[in-house]
Amino acid sequence: MLSVAILAAGKGTRMESSLPKVLHKISGKSLLQRVIDSCVELNPDQIFVITGHKSQEVKESITDKEKIQFVIQDPQLGTGHAIQVLCKKVKKNEGTLLVLNGDVPLIKPETLNKLLNLHDAKNADVSLITNKKKNPYGYGRVFLKGDFIEKIVEEKDCNDLERENPLINAGVYCFNWGHLSEIINNLQSNNNQKEIYLTDTISLLKNSLSLEIEDNGELQGINNRIQLSECEESIQNSIKEKHMLNGVTFINKASCSISEEAEIGKDVIIEANTHIRGNTKINSHCIIGPNTFIENSNVGLHCEISNSTVYDSQIIDHIKIGPYSHIRPNSKISSFSKIGNFVEIKNSQLEEESKVNHLSYIGDSIIGRSTNIGAGTITANFDGQKKHQTKIGKNSSIGANTVFVAPINLGESVTTGAGSVITKDSKDNSLAISRTKQVNIENWERKKS
Repeated sequence: MLSVAILAAGKGTRMESSLPKVLHKISGKSLLQRVIDSCVELNPDQIFVITGHKSQEVKESITDKEKIQFVIQDPQLGTGHAIQVLCKKVKKNEGTLLVLNGDVPLIKPETLNKLLNLHDAKNADVSLITNKKKNPYGYGRVFLKGDFIEKIVEEKDCNDLERENPLINAGVYCFNWGHLSEIINNLQSNNNQKEIYLTDTISLLKNSLSLEIEDNGELQGINNRIQLSECEESIQNSIKEKHMLNGVTFINKASCSISEEAEIGKDVIIEANTHIRGNTKINSHCIIGPNTFIENSNVGLHCEISNSTVYDSQIIDHIKIGPYSHIRPNSKISSFSKIGNFVEIKNSQLEEESKVNHLSYIGDSIIGRSTNIGAGTITANFDGQKKHQTKIGKNSSIGANTVFVAPINLGESVTTGAGSVITKDSKDNSLAISRTKQVNIENWERKKS
């Protein structure tokens, strides 16, 4: 039986934030959620998250609560105390207990499996991940005696000689839970921190093993914003390198960010300062950016999106968007269409070969095939209480500065006069025009103040 305990009770005072440390995000996902996701891949029988500081906020942040059991540690008296609380809360302390910190977000399931396999093969009381660091400052030092761990000394409790030891404790433990529960309440807080350390279990258990791995960044704990940034950079480098090896070009890799869920096809060029977030798919032969943000959207083949923002929308093939366009949620732009300068599209469908080239707002609308929307066109979709739809048929030509007061339905091949305010439906092959007649007053002089 495999149980997992994730320590997530601390305040994280060095983050200088009102947000609990484990809820800070890298690449769009909280530190805690990343640790949980790695654990889920191990198929454990149960997962415990030990919370304390702002426990309700931590609980609400987790996406799949059905898999998680929450244990509150109050007050927070150290890592050893957290496991003491867990052992009291859980009736059956049996099988294997894997203990992780909620602020070590890059730990890989493969590494955890190596630890579990070592633990099982050697029938250990406790196994833990260790690593040699050139600068081990801040970490607990691991001291070996033959093949076994003799003790772990925390940084603040080390003497000068002990601080020279480069082998550090990564804070990932695998326990025989039955043996651990027999000695866990013997832990004391007689140290400089006045905390109950989980590392003190090592000297109380007989068979303590070390799994030393190379430092590839996955053991990085996060205690401040600098380390948070370093982890973000590590993830982003890994993501972008994967895409480059699969045929994607980054013009300025350092200025871009890509979500782990994003898919990008071959021969896509990502220009500088472009950010692709969420479950976005960019198909092959696109040019994205510069200065472009795309989230939870699907972009088809041979599209160009420049200096624009796209949210929760579908962009089909051979489409040009931008510069300075805003495609808002639930929009669909069909093939060979063009969305130009300072255009906003919201909850609308544009059929093939439609054009909205300049300074327009199209909201809650259906625009027919091969229709041209003139500069400054507005669909006035809100009456103060409800949103209403505008429908414009195919092959229509909408004059500049036309305002459609929705709900309204125009047929096919309709033309509107520039500057018109359209309030009535119009049939196929018609001209819709609504504006006051121009009056010229000759020899008129403006009154001087």
